[in-house]
Amino acid sequence: MESVVARIALVTYDPGEEPGADRDLPVLRGALEDAGAVAEIVHWDDAAIDWAGFDLALIRSTWDYSRRVAEFVGWAERCAGLTRLMNPAPVVRWNTDKRYLGDLADAGVPVVPTRYLAPGDPVDLPGGHEFVVKPTAGAGARYAARYTPKERETALAQLARMHAEGLTAMVQPYVTGIDVRGERALQFFGGRLLHASRKGAVLEPGTPYDADKTPHPRLEVWEPTAAEVAVAEKALAAIPGGGDRVLYARVDLVDGEDGEPRLMELELVEPNLFLWLHPGSLPVVVDRIIEAAAP
Repeated sequence: MESVVARIALVTYDPGEEPGADRDLPVLRGALEDAGAVAEIVHWDDAAIDWAGFDLALIRSTWDYSRRVAEFVGWAERCAGLTRLMNPAPVVRWNTDKRYLGDLADAGVPVVPTRYLAPGDPVDLPGGHEFVVKPTAGAGARYAARYTPKERETALAQLARMHAEGLTAMVQPYVTGIDVRGERALQFFGGRLLHASRKGAVLEPGTPYDADKTPHPRLEVWEPTAAEVAVAEKALAAIPGGGDRVLYARVDLVDGEDGEPRLMELELVEPNLFLWLHPGSLPVVVDRIIEAAAP
């Protein structure tokens, strides 16, 4: 009996004239093909793609979605009606808006304290400590900046621009431990811890919110602590419908003022896998993708 060849769409974005930023994508495609699958790199917004022709559409580096959230979520829901989509469309819808942090906090996950300011809301900014302003739908530190209380007017100007563009803002205390201990990213694949990384602080003092930023400065391999793994697993268990719904997840953690890990972000849409930093994880990722594509 002939074995069935899995057809897998590796879903990315169209970078235009700029070179693609996903270093892992061609490596992942090659490894999948070496394992006997048919893998094709496609753009999520390409109207010519026949999504029904794939056994699995794997969202990888759709890194322009935060500027087109409604369009992207609509595509995910249409695509999920034609083939298996990972992660699933309801998870994508929930995770594209960082107000999900409130859901996780309600479920008992220790998160960085967060307030939300939608257009028209009265503006109340912290007066006694550094704080961060960023959009609820964002990627690559777009429209994110840190401020001291003395920079209130600059922060208000950022909020005014965001609200004029229809964006809801998040306001969080700046977690000072990140300047010393960095931010850790624990990546899960197929329900199990795959690997972990640590990076330095992204938001430097005085950097304008609309400036280009390095999203993963000084990235290095990290061995997660038991406390970090526990917080990550608690966050995954709090995903609506259960953590077993997702194929991949990245849990971003920082240390609170008490030194205990706090969740900064739970990335379930298009997290960078950093396979170039963790090449030993590639065979595991390939096996689990092929398993997910099976009927």
